[in-house]
Amino acid sequence: MKKITKLLRPLAFLLAFIVVAMVIRRVLVLRGVLTSFTPGGGKPFDLGFSLHPVITLLHILPGAVFMILGPMQFLPNLRKKYPAFSRRSGRVFLLSGFIIGVTALVMPFVLLPIGGVNEAAAVLFFGTYFLVALGKAWAADPSRSGKSREWMIRAFAMGLAVATTRLIVALFFVFSRLSPHEFFGTAFWIGFTLHAFAAEIWINSTRTLLPLAE
Repeated sequence: MKKITKLLRPLAFLLAFIVVAMVIRRVLVLRGVLTSFTPGGGKPFDLGFSLHPVITLLHILPGAVFMILGPMQFLPNLRKKYPAFSRRSGRVFLLSGFIIGVTALVMPFVLLPIGGVNEAAAVLFFGTYFLVALGKAWAADPSRSGKSREWMIRAFAMGLAVATTRLIVALFFVFSRLSPHEFFGTAFWIGFTLHAFAAEIWINSTRTLLPLAE
């Protein structure tokens, strides 16, 4: 179990980097610097985002902040050396997460999800869970910071699932003959469910290694 936990930390950092790269790419697409990916001559994947740039930017820019600050919340040495920065960055991390979560719940009703109802259901389900995790992390008793940390891990795992979902989508493109409309929703359910389990593994394997009040 300890080996798995040691693997999860660098993997989380890698996924956070991928999400930030995705944000940069989408901003460049919105600015017209890059062209949208168009599989099989169909509609461009970024078409919905391009038609609704305001809510897209409200979703992805806080997402970049969330991913940059996220790894910092789980560095014990940083918390010990710079406790004030750690507390403030943690609040910004959570606030950016709330913006991400709210806009995520709105987007299926504004944009037409590629995966249709299946994708929309996954977004609404895990988006709600994401907001609950953020709320519990924010409201946690300061004297029991371990509880706050556990809910922050759950929230961060949900954010990182965006990158894993894209990797799963790529695997569907390579190994499946299904259309994006058929597999996008499934990819979302797989990616976010894997991260929900990974978060619990991380929490349970480190709960006995770290004190509740850090």
